[in-house]
Amino acid sequence: MKIFNTFEELAAVVGQEVAVTDWVTITQAQVDGFAAATGDTQWIHVDVERARAGPFGGTIAHGFLTLALIPRFFETSIGITPALMAVNCGLNRVRFTAPVLVGSRLRARIRLQHLATLAPQGVQVTWEVVMECEGVIKPVCVAESLARLYP
Repeated sequence: MKIFNTFEELAAVVGQEVAVTDWVTITQAQVDGFAAATGDTQWIHVDVERARAGPFGGTIAHGFLTLALIPRFFETSIGITPALMAVNCGLNRVRFTAPVLVGSRLRARIRLQHLATLAPQGVQVTWEVVMECEGVIKPVCVAESLARLYP
C-alpha cells in the first residue's frame, strides 16, 4: 500500500502511476447479487447454462459491477493519512473495453492525473483507473474518478 502523509506528498506524484492493486476474483455470487440489487438480470449475467452457449462462453460481470470495484481498489492500495473524509464526485470518462468473464481476476493501475486545492484545507483529485483482466491484453475498463479529500 502506498501511503501519503500530506496532501503536498500527494501533489508531488501528479502524472505518475501511484499503485497497482492486488488481483480480485469476480464470482457468480457477486454478479448475482449485483443483478438483484440493480434489477439488471439479463441472461448473459445470471443464466449460467444459457451463457455457456452465448458469445463469451459463460456469464460476464456487469460493466457497472466492474466500475463499482473502484472504491475497493483505492481502499486496498492507497492511504492518504490527512484525509479523514473522502467524497466521491463522480466520473469524467468511463469506457468498458472488454468483457469480464465470471471467474476472471481483475486489478487496477491507478495514476493521479490532477490535484487542485480546495478552500480551506481540502483537495480535489482526478485519478485514472485502468482495470486489467489477468491473461487479457487490453484493459477491461478505463475510468477517470474524481474525489474530494478533507482533513
